[in-house]
Formats: sequence, C-alpha cells, structure tokens
Amino acid sequence: MKPVTIVAEDKVGLLAEISYILAKSKINIESVNVDVVSKNAVISMSISDPNKGRQVLESAGYKVDTNFLVMRIKKEDVERIKKELQDAGVRISEFNLLCGDEKVQVYSLAVDKKKKAGKVLGEFLITNESDY
Repeated sequence: MKPVTIVAEDKVGLLAEISYILAKSKINIESVNVDVVSKNAVISMSISDPNKGRQVLESAGYKVDTNFLVMRIKKEDVERIKKELQDAGVRISEFNLLCGDEKVQVYSLAVDKKKKAGKVLGEFLITNESDY
C-alpha cells in the first residue's frame, strides 16, 4: 500500500469529511496518522486505492501527495537530517516545507531510496515507512 498525505487547515470534522469522501468512492482506509502543526493538519493514510483516492480528494479541493516521505522535525535539525541521509547513501531530489511554526516544522521529501530513508528518519516520520 502506498500512503496518501493530505495537508489541510485543521478544523473539527476534517478527518470525518475526508473519510466520508473516500467511503463514497468505496475506498477503504487501512491506517491513518494525523499530526497538527500550527493551524494545519497533516494526515497520512494508507488506502485501498491510492490513485483513485488522490483523484477524489483533489476534486474535493484537498492538497494530496502520494510520492513523498513526510516528517516532523525541529527547524534546527534540518541540516543534520539532510547530512544523515547523505551519509546513508540516500539522495534527496526534493525537500519542501509543508507547514510549521517557530518550534516544529513538517517537511515532505522525495528520495531515491525510500526504505533506507525511512530507517534513517525513524521517529521523525509521519508517513509509515513500512508502506514503502
């Protein structure tokens, strides 16, 4: 299963709304992880049909990604994390800030070796490394 990550403004009923949209399209949620940073919710879920799920969620106005690892780290740890990935032989092709505040930030990153990156990032991952 491939994880789907959604970044949206946090609000009461957000997860219920996303679940409803997926259920209407007969897409099952296998696992879900929600993290809130500042005023944003970062929802990572494994679903039965990631491609269809992405389409229906995007058509409902959600920002959805299926190709990135998503991690939550302190701003001052960014360079250390990049160095640890490089030392492990993982090449980063994209590194994007999704949301954050002065203490904690959420980044998405595209890498050439997701499984190895998942092991290096471990506790920082919002997405489940076993999904890679």
